[in-house]
Amino acid sequence: MEQHQNLTPLLVMRLAAPRTWAASVCPALFGELYCLLCGYGLTIFSGIALFCACVLMQSAVNTFNDYFDFVKGTDTADDCVEVSDAVLVYNHIAPRQALLLGTAFLVVAALLALPVILASGPVPLVIGVIGGLAVITYSGGSWPISYFPVGELVSGFVMGGLIPLGIVAAVTGRLDWPVLVAALPFIIGIALIMMSNNGSDIEKDRASRRCTLPAMLGRVNTLRVYRGAIIVWIVLLCLLPVLYAGMWGLLSTLFLLLFARNVFRDLLCSTLVPTHRIEQMKNIVKGNFLGNGAYLLTMAILLIGGLVHGWSL
Repeated sequence: MEQHQNLTPLLVMRLAAPRTWAASVCPALFGELYCLLCGYGLTIFSGIALFCACVLMQSAVNTFNDYFDFVKGTDTADDCVEVSDAVLVYNHIAPRQALLLGTAFLVVAALLALPVILASGPVPLVIGVIGGLAVITYSGGSWPISYFPVGELVSGFVMGGLIPLGIVAAVTGRLDWPVLVAALPFIIGIALIMMSNNGSDIEKDRASRRCTLPAMLGRVNTLRVYRGAIIVWIVLLCLLPVLYAGMWGLLSTLFLLLFARNVFRDLLCSTLVPTHRIEQMKNIVKGNFLGNGAYLLTMAILLIGGLVHGWSL
């Protein structure tokens, strides 16, 4: 009988994949800053609970992805992935332990968010249920979302849009649709994380009959869409803060030039080939952290500087 290695704290963290947490941390911080700038009653307890729940939900997504890709044979040691990016491939862990860990992440996230959600009525509860179902079905089940051309759109909307929408609903008890417009940079940036991954896997996905968007488009057309989306992302990061905050919004453009110009230049030059997968994935995560971080930093400065009245969201 094969002897499996038990999960260690290091392996738990690798499955949770903190290096990718920009996809939940940035939208969660955005949702909370949005509430504060709009004068909504976000308490310290609610803010911490909702923030931690979002990070745990992404940890669950990362763990489930690792589990399902392993048991379905999608991930192998020949796929140009880092050791930390395919934990079950490179470590002799019982897959069931990873499945239980992902479930635990999801349950703890629900327990943290539930008191805040229940106090605000049915709207945030419905959003939370939709988010939970997306986490489970994204890579699991007979027809996982990530195997279809909508994978990029769903990941971007759920993480980049539904997180801020859910946080605002948990605080106010209602749907605040304008938050989705303000959150467009997060929706696009997170969708591009998935597109970077799928764009590097075109040949492998076609061989395994995964009908992802890049597999349908081919590498040439995928690069056109990818680079076009990056340009739209940059424009929105410069335009939206000015639209909402006037001249103070130009701070976002300044921060982009100071901190993110090199990473966006590299992203525009990406080839999305399998041999450059590791570098490409690092760059797109860095782009989310630095690019969307410039947007967040602008909001934080407006809040701290007492300029909330100039940003009428």
